[in-house]
Formats: sequence, C-alpha cells, structure tokens
Amino acid sequence: MKTRAITAFFFTIVMLGSMFLGAYTFTAFYLLLSVFSLAEFYKLIKTSGIRPHRNIALAVGALIFLVTAGYHFLQFETKYLLILIPLIFSVFVGELYKKDKIPFANISYTFVGFIYVTIPFCFFYSLGFLNSWTTYNFHLPLAFLLLLWANDTGAYLFGRKLGSHKLFERHSPKKTWEGFFGGMLTSLLVSFIISTFFKEISPLIWAGMSILVVSFGTLGDLVESMLKRSLNAKDSGSLLPGHGGLLDRFDGLLIAAPVVYAYLYLLLS
Repeated sequence: MKTRAITAFFFTIVMLGSMFLGAYTFTAFYLLLSVFSLAEFYKLIKTSGIRPHRNIALAVGALIFLVTAGYHFLQFETKYLLILIPLIFSVFVGELYKKDKIPFANISYTFVGFIYVTIPFCFFYSLGFLNSWTTYNFHLPLAFLLLLWANDTGAYLFGRKLGSHKLFERHSPKKTWEGFFGGMLTSLLVSFIISTFFKEISPLIWAGMSILVVSFGTLGDLVESMLKRSLNAKDSGSLLPGHGGLLDRFDGLLIAAPVVYAYLYLLLS
C-alpha cells in the first residue's frame, strides 16, 4: 500500500505539472505517454502468441499524435495524414515476410492498438485546445482527470462499504452497482466544485461531462479487465510500482475521452 501511495503521489504531480507548465510540456508528456501505453499494449498482446508489428506501429502512433498536435499548433491540414499511408501499408508487406500461421491476427491487433490507445489519447490531448482550436487551456483536460479520479475514489469507498450487487462479475468481480453510483455521486460533486472555478462552462454541462466520464470510464475499466482476463494477465505491465501498467491507470480515459470530446465539441462549438 505504501508503494502504491508513493507511486500515485509522484505520478499525479508529474501529470498535473505537464498541464500547468504549458502547451509544449503538455504535448511532450502525452506524446510519450501515448507511445509507452501503445508499446505496453503490444507487449501484453504478444503473450498470447500474436506478433503485432510493434516498431512500425509505434512510429505510426507517434506520427498520428504529432499530426494532431501540428493541427492545433500550426493548423496543419488533414492532408498531412497521407504521410501515414506508406507506414500503414508496410504492415501488410512486413507480414508477407514473417511466415506466421496467423498473419491477419498480427495485422488486426496492430491496428487495434491505434484505435484502442493512440486515438483516445489524441482526443484527450485535443481537449486542451477545444475552446479556441489553437490556444492551449488546461481547464478541460484537468477537469476530465479530476472527474475520473473522483469516480475511482468514490467507487472504491462506496463499493467497499455498501457494495453487494455485482456490476459485471464475469470481468471485474470487485465492481458493484453501489460503487458505480457512489462514484457518480462523487464525480458530480467534484463537477460542481469545478464549475465554481472554471466558469466558462455552465454547471449543467460540467454535470453532463461528469456522467459521461463515469459511465464510459467504467466501461473502459471493464474492457481492459476483459482484455487482461482473455490473456490471463493480472496487470497490463509493471511500469508503475503498486499500480501495474499504464493501461491499468488510463483504462477509463481510453473509452471516455473520445465520447467526452464529442459531447463538448457539439455543445461548445
């Protein structure tokens, strides 16, 4: 427990610092985080005997993120995404030389990595530029994380004290409906507090964002648990002592970030 608490404290400080120190620090940190998370995903998948094209995929993942950043900083046009085409097709060419018994499983999981890890991180990153497209503002990404952490804390406390009805026992035996609604209550309270500091968005929109973060963040947790159980893995990695891997810490973000971005984009633009 002590190791877990120390890791959580320092990693939280680093994450918050990456937001408060400005756009370039925010970009660099989440670029690295997305690439390391993608590498962790491929390492986890490899335990099942599937061999995704890790090196090519990491290059493509980094480029996807950098093109996203370039769009916000330099107003890159979407045509710059065309530079990804040769790299993407190299996955198919490389598989021809592998002589593997399950070539399309290797190819499929290579692309699943982009959809499951890289693109959600790009949506989360883009929250920092949503209000003006080119000017960075840490309010939305910070609020997203605070709501997600509030949900995790509330779900743990309410589930531990009151939990008796299982939410989805097959994939996550410890999650309960009491924990789910406790996490939602905690997150809604935090959204109200956030609305008193960040007044550019109405309390009702913050509350709606909170509900989406809780609902889809919980779904993300269940999906990652399903992935680990299908591979007989306890944790996604060991990078964070006491917590497991990066995917274990950001599983809620991976599903919730695109949904929250779409919600705020439709309401704020």
